[in-house]
Amino acid sequence: MATFFLVLIYLAFISLGLPDSLLGAAWPVMQKDLKAPMEMAGFLFMSIAAGTIVSSLASGAVLKRFGTGKVTLVSCIMTATALVGMAFAPSLSWLWIFAIPLGLGGGAVDAGLNHYVAAHYKAHHMSWLHCFWGVGAMLGPLIMAPYMSEETLWRQGYFIVACVQLVLVVILFLTLPLWERAAANRAQAPLIEAPLIETEGVHPSHPLQIKGGRLALASFLLYCGVEAMIGLWGSSFVVHVKEVPAAVAAQWISFYYAGITVGRFITGFVTFTIKNQSLIRLGQWIALFGACLLILPLPPFFSLAGLIIAGLGLAPIYPCMLHETPRRFGRENAPSMIGYQMAFAYTGSTCLPPLFGFLASQTSIAIFPWAIVLSAAGMLFFTEKLNALLKGKHALLEKNSRPL
Repeated sequence: MATFFLVLIYLAFISLGLPDSLLGAAWPVMQKDLKAPMEMAGFLFMSIAAGTIVSSLASGAVLKRFGTGKVTLVSCIMTATALVGMAFAPSLSWLWIFAIPLGLGGGAVDAGLNHYVAAHYKAHHMSWLHCFWGVGAMLGPLIMAPYMSEETLWRQGYFIVACVQLVLVVILFLTLPLWERAAANRAQAPLIEAPLIETEGVHPSHPLQIKGGRLALASFLLYCGVEAMIGLWGSSFVVHVKEVPAAVAAQWISFYYAGITVGRFITGFVTFTIKNQSLIRLGQWIALFGACLLILPLPPFFSLAGLIIAGLGLAPIYPCMLHETPRRFGRENAPSMIGYQMAFAYTGSTCLPPLFGFLASQTSIAIFPWAIVLSAAGMLFFTEKLNALLKGKHALLEKNSRPL
């Protein structure tokens, strides 16, 4: 049953990644069909992200009340319905309306399944889980590509992705009794790794009140801010500063995302011998090294190397930090903590790239690598401070547990 659920979760994460890349891929023809201004794609993206943040914040209480199976089913129904609505949307305002349930459903599925894997599977499964999200994100534009020849055909691409989501809804509905049957066994199952902080019998705390919780939230915000800033502004930097042709720059950004996807696949094997904490630290230092290559006055090829190295460095950080949550903050606090961590992650990816864009417009795009280095260094600082705090707590617990 554990293997069956794992396959189901992997499929759910592929379907979760599919719509994430559709808007950007289809917008050139959607814009003409809907007669919308170019910048409207950014506002639609922010609407989807806002729904994702809200559902992530509420996911802890919702998961405890209804369970992972029901939450995943209802959330997939919401995303499938939203995609069907977008496929038949007669105007831009309707797209805006359907963006809300798309974000709400995606955030709940993301938080619920991440918590499930963090609590009941080993670290390599978390890395491979996010690798499968990358597979879905790469498949979205491939599905949409044949429907880009005419302005109205983008709707068929959205409808096909909606049908994929509806197939998953049927599978989840048929397997819902299995989720409920396994719930009692999971409640009694031990954690994959012993928590650093024992919270048995303690009422779960609010994530902002947990000691070390704010440090973890800051790390997630900066991680996704770095990942999104490189994806959004990396091409502009190498075009305007390194004088690389725009078509080549676009390919380089695809290599950056390939670095993240391949890196997470490799990380899954590395976790058999190296612990999450060490992988997080190593990934942060590698990402910093890649960003530093962008600063140095070297030939353009080194910028490509910097982007790929940064992607490889970022690869293990997010899944390993998520998998550490039950061990860092205890099983009872994990559902709410994961939801808040993901909400802060989405906040970082939503807010930091536009903030950098404003700063670059007032100064120069040449500040791009410095922004990445400072953000990555901040993430490393907060993570190490959290590690030191948890190490101190663990030592104190051991001291208090010794007999007099």
